[in-house]
Amino acid sequence: MRDQPPVSGPDAPDGSAAPQAAGGAAPPADRALREAQRAVLARAAGGERETAEAFLDYLRRVVADKVRGLTEEQARRRLVPSRTTMAGLLVHLTFVERNWFQRVVGGRSAAELDLPLDTAEDTWDVPAEATLASLAADYERECARSRATAARFDLDDVFGQKEAEGLSLRWILLHMIEETARHGGHADILREQTDGRTGDGG
Repeated sequence: MRDQPPVSGPDAPDGSAAPQAAGGAAPPADRALREAQRAVLARAAGGERETAEAFLDYLRRVVADKVRGLTEEQARRRLVPSRTTMAGLLVHLTFVERNWFQRVVGGRSAAELDLPLDTAEDTWDVPAEATLASLAADYERECARSRATAARFDLDDVFGQKEAEGLSLRWILLHMIEETARHGGHADILREQTDGRTGDGG
């Protein structure tokens, strides 16, 4: 299923190549990004759910890769008037994953999940003791939990939400694609401002 060419890397139309590890193999993070790219293309004629999930996983991978190679100071550096930083993006998107898939879909309480629902600004606060590696690991772990939770339900299953009569898993997946893509774009800009890096990876 993953025999389609990646969007970037050695098979890209422009001939660009991903960084190589010792022995000529791409680093694990680069391989993961290229696999996510292939998964999207492999589902170009696929069903609704597998296509949506492939795009969401690809965008999750892009966000995780955007922080690779940054120092702790760079990740916390404020380059815009808001509280948006590279580290803050990881904290916020971890919150978003937990809120939608564990609270709304999974039916767990905000208190049980330690979710700061009082103000959206709190979801950007980076704990003083956190490291960039720990934040990235937390995000990827939360994404894995989201996949496992979503897998228990059908697209047409509806979940209660006080702002709406009910939200289907289909709506939630599409919202997560929108949310992750929007913040992935923020990460693109912040990374370019930080060290000039552009593109899907870090």
